Amino acid sequence: MGGVLNEVTNTVHKQETGKSKFQTECGVTYNLSEEDLRVFRAVESELDGANVSKCGRCFDDAGGY
Repeated sequence: MGGVLNEVTNTVHKQETGKSKFQTECGVTYNLSEEDLRVFRAVESELDGANVSKCGRCFDDAGGY
Protein backbone atom coordinates (compact mmCIF):
# COMPACT_ATOMS: atom_id res chain seq x y z
CA MET A 1 0.00 0.00 0.00
CA GLY A 2 1.29 3.43 -0.93
CA GLY A 3 1.47 6.32 1.45
CA VAL A 4 2.11 10.02 1.76
CA LEU A 5 4.39 11.39 4.46
CA ASN A 6 3.77 14.87 5.84
CA GLU A 7 7.36 15.81 6.62
CA VAL A 8 6.28 18.72 8.86
CA THR A 9 4.27 16.57 11.28
CA ASN A 10 5.98 13.21 10.51
CA THR A 11 2.58 11.62 9.90
CA VAL A 12 1.94 8.88 7.34
CA HIS A 13 -1.36 8.89 5.42
CA LYS A 14 -2.84 6.30 3.03
CA GLN A 15 -2.56 7.40 -0.57
CA GLU A 16 -5.98 7.51 -2.24
CA THR A 17 -6.16 5.03 -5.11
CA GLY A 18 -6.81 6.51 -8.53
CA LYS A 19 -6.23 10.14 -7.48
CA SER A 20 -3.26 12.51 -7.79
CA LYS A 21 -0.10 11.33 -6.08
CA PHE A 22 -0.51 13.52 -2.97
CA GLN A 23 -4.22 12.93 -2.27
CA THR A 24 -4.97 10.85 0.79
CA GLU A 25 -7.99 8.91 2.05
CA CYS A 26 -8.53 11.35 4.93
CA GLY A 27 -8.16 14.45 2.76
CA VAL A 28 -5.82 16.20 5.20
CA THR A 29 -3.10 16.79 2.62
CA TYR A 30 -5.46 18.64 0.26
CA ASN A 31 -4.38 22.08 1.51
CA LEU A 32 -0.72 21.28 2.17
CA SER A 33 2.21 22.31 0.03
CA GLU A 34 3.67 19.52 -2.12
CA GLU A 35 7.10 20.63 -0.86
CA ASP A 36 6.18 19.24 2.59
CA LEU A 37 4.93 15.88 1.29
CA ARG A 38 6.70 12.75 0.11
CA VAL A 39 5.14 9.73 -1.63
CA PHE A 40 6.40 6.19 -1.05
CA ARG A 41 5.32 2.70 -2.06
CA ALA A 42 5.19 0.75 1.21
CA VAL A 43 3.89 2.20 4.47
CA GLU A 44 5.41 -0.60 6.54
CA SER A 45 8.93 0.08 5.29
CA GLU A 46 8.53 3.80 6.00
CA LEU A 47 7.49 3.11 9.59
CA ASP A 48 10.30 0.66 10.39
CA GLY A 49 12.71 2.43 12.74
CA ALA A 50 11.43 5.87 11.80
CA ASN A 51 10.09 8.56 14.10
CA VAL A 52 6.73 8.82 12.30
CA SER A 53 3.14 8.12 13.28
CA LYS A 54 0.13 6.86 11.34
CA CYS A 55 -2.86 9.08 10.64
CA GLY A 56 -5.79 8.08 12.84
CA ARG A 57 -8.27 8.77 10.04
CA CYS A 58 -6.44 6.65 7.47
CA PHE A 59 -5.42 3.70 9.67
CA ASP A 60 -7.76 1.79 11.99
CA ASP A 61 -4.87 0.67 14.21
CA ALA A 62 -3.62 4.23 14.80
CA GLY A 63 -6.18 5.15 17.44
CA GLY A 64 -8.76 6.99 15.37
CA TYR A 65 -9.30 10.71 14.99
